[in-house]
Amino acid sequence: MSILLEVKNLRKYFKTPKGMLHAVDGVNMQIESGKTLGVVGESGCGKSTLGRLVLHLLDSSDGEVYYQGNNITHVNKKELKELRKNMQMIFQDPFSSLNPRKTVSQIIVEPLQIYKAYPSKKDMIKKVYELMDTVGLAKRLEYSYPHELDGGRRQRIGIARALALNPEFIVCDEPVSALDVSIQAQILNLMQDLQLERKLTYMFISHDLSVVKHVSDNICVMYLGTLVESCASKNLFKNPLHPYTKALLSAIPVPKINIEKKRILLKGEISSPINPKPGCRFAPRCLYAKDICTKKQPKLIEVEENHFVACHCLKENNKESM
Repeated sequence: MSILLEVKNLRKYFKTPKGMLHAVDGVNMQIESGKTLGVVGESGCGKSTLGRLVLHLLDSSDGEVYYQGNNITHVNKKELKELRKNMQMIFQDPFSSLNPRKTVSQIIVEPLQIYKAYPSKKDMIKKVYELMDTVGLAKRLEYSYPHELDGGRRQRIGIARALALNPEFIVCDEPVSALDVSIQAQILNLMQDLQLERKLTYMFISHDLSVVKHVSDNICVMYLGTLVESCASKNLFKNPLHPYTKALLSAIPVPKINIEKKRILLKGEISSPINPKPGCRFAPRCLYAKDICTKKQPKLIEVEENHFVACHCLKENNKESM
């Protein structure tokens, strides 16, 4: 498989009254064409910021972004407009991401109008009907407004809008977290069907590991702006190596009675992402932290084939789990 998107040493710092907030700090990752990369972590770890940096919704502080082998880190407005055809986003909140003053058909047709994708209004409306049918929206809803619809239908509008220009790559920023569980399953199945039909590549951002396991081929685990583990989805759930990843997995509920699951309870204070101190950012909450952990930040290294981990205490924490 060819690499569609690659990120090298990407950083994003925000200036605050107390100092520089390191939202994304030295992230490296690759996404294969036609695959789904899951990005997981606690709220505030920088995963949504990472997705916005990739799409140029935010400008990076440092690092590089490559799309189809081309460096797109610093592009002008004209080049960025062309990139938008191939790179789209599905937002977390299906209500606030839609214009409340526009109807369903007006929202979906907007990208087609901006890019003058079709010569006539008739062709555009025909395309809108096709997109509505593709995502499971009834034609009778074309004149409805977002506030008249439920969360599932609103998110389908967002998906249809993202598909309007036939993109290759879509960033999915927690697209089902605001939906009921039954609706979540419908939207996830729809997205997987669309991926197969249109050969789409996804970057799927979520804090729900159960959802990420269902949709992802590979998974990156983030903690306070840095990647701590990256590998194939099956391998992560079968053989997690970083202590933070193990704690996340232990929090997943088991849908069976009379089965006791060992929970890993993290203690200690979360490090501040503002002017972070040297060393591992997970060290204050880690059960295996040593002196080196507070002095030197661990590098993301390959410990097994295609399994990358950033941890000074890898041997210690895995001996105990054996």
